[in-house]
Amino acid sequence: MDKRYQNSTDFLNRALKSIPLASQTFSKSITSFPKGVAPLFLEKGKGSKVWDIDGNTYIDFISGLLCINLGYCDKDIENAVIEQLQNGISFSLPHKLETEVAEKIIEMIPCAEMVRFGKNGTDATSAAIRLSRAYTKREHIAVCGYHGWQDWYIGSTTRDLGVPRSVKELTHKFVFNDIESLEKIVSVREIAAVIMEPMNVHYPENGFLQKVKTICEDHGCVLIFDETITGFRFSPGGAQEYFDVTPDLATFGKGMANGFPISAITGKKEIMSLMEDIFFSGTFGGETLSLMAAKVTLEKVKNGNVTTYISEIGQFLKDSFYTLVKELRLENHFNLSGHLSWQFIQFSELNGIEPLHLKTLYLQEMFKRGILASSTFNLSFSHSKQDIMKLISALREVFPILKEAIELGTVDNHLNCAPLSPLFKIR
Repeated sequence: MDKRYQNSTDFLNRALKSIPLASQTFSKSITSFPKGVAPLFLEKGKGSKVWDIDGNTYIDFISGLLCINLGYCDKDIENAVIEQLQNGISFSLPHKLETEVAEKIIEMIPCAEMVRFGKNGTDATSAAIRLSRAYTKREHIAVCGYHGWQDWYIGSTTRDLGVPRSVKELTHKFVFNDIESLEKIVSVREIAAVIMEPMNVHYPENGFLQKVKTICEDHGCVLIFDETITGFRFSPGGAQEYFDVTPDLATFGKGMANGFPISAITGKKEIMSLMEDIFFSGTFGGETLSLMAAKVTLEKVKNGNVTTYISEIGQFLKDSFYTLVKELRLENHFNLSGHLSWQFIQFSELNGIEPLHLKTLYLQEMFKRGILASSTFNLSFSHSKQDIMKLISALREVFPILKEAIELGTVDNHLNCAPLSPLFKIR
């Protein structure tokens, strides 16, 4: 065990006694970060940096699983939230902030005509599915990408323990950029909704999103874009604005309030009006601190250069990455994919080395060098060119270690921990 993570390791043992996996979030737990060589608990954040409970500092390229798109402790958000805190958080009747933030979303998002709020992405996607079933009077769903933990979706993955078989049979997976895989689904059953991330690892090709929309129109399906990640990150109007394809419904979360817990479902009025008939209701849907944070965040995204800057810094990262890879002659070992704001580092399977073992070594070495990263580089408005240069400097030291371990077949010998175990593939 690395002594730099002594407090993290000790606290893990305490947390495991009261919390399964010692985390509220699967992707933040020891399923994703190797015990003994990783910071497992964070203390604070500011801008693009975070500090763990051992006092180590990192440039954060996880960005709260993409919910931080402006940076930690944004002063404008802090001031607005503190002012609202002094006036109250949750009330006995709706607060005007609910309308103000809904109006802001309608201004920004092409498909938005009406809005309802939740607290996380699963709230919003599940509401979209219920709306679609009510609207079409159908039950079957076609899915592509990751859409949360509720039975209707997670039953289609290998993490389906506890999901009734009857529920699993209603969800059908299709493959991104493979229009025939969707056509096969809609040709044999009536589909209530097609729900998909408009982009994740790869860009849509050959008019894929427009073809999906056409299929939905031809077969009477509701098209739902899950923009939990892409919203307010790809462009002010989300991926639907970025790719110029407007869905019937869309869901948002993550960077909508720069880390405050809020999500939204929006779309056509004729579908959204069914919110009056289905049951989608929560005590904290109108909680004002998150709404205020969302109001300030959306104003910054709409009126500033947030998404433009994030793409620019992402291009700088991508160019610097490939310059380094070419310099070290590692073109066959590592590459990047995804949007400039949300880039995936790909580990090739070489010399019989398990990619997950290689990823564990990669994480171990990057943490040593003050870089908090996983398998993606999630950029925020707070990341600077200097941050990117420090990331590239760390990669310059780490890549040769990985290359030698691959060529000699000694990856496991370099590990000071057990390698990460396979989870379930969501993209």
